[in-house]
Amino acid sequence: MLGIGLPEFVVIAFIAVLVFGPEKLPELAKQAAGMLKKAKNFANSARDELRDELGPAYADLELRDLDPRTIVRKHIIEAMEDAEEDSRPRRRGLRPLVEGETPPYDLEAT
Repeated sequence: MLGIGLPEFVVIAFIAVLVFGPEKLPELAKQAAGMLKKAKNFANSARDELRDELGPAYADLELRDLDPRTIVRKHIIEAMEDAEEDSRPRRRGLRPLVEGETPPYDLEAT
């Protein structure tokens, strides 16, 4: 939750009680919850409107997919996976060792 742990939350709650008083805290919490609900509804309606405008090809569109960091991270991960596949040695004719068989050893290579 935004990097706020239990100790920080307790300190914030204590300061809120001192500043606003215990009588006003429930009302302020209700107002904060209402603002969060409105923000969520706004984001959902924006997402739905964007989906409608773009058509059925983007029916699974999420707003977090439009974050530039997510896009860059996705492309970097894909490029790294492609590089790993290309860098794997392709050896033909190799077989797994049979139980008790010693692996080949080249004296000149070591």
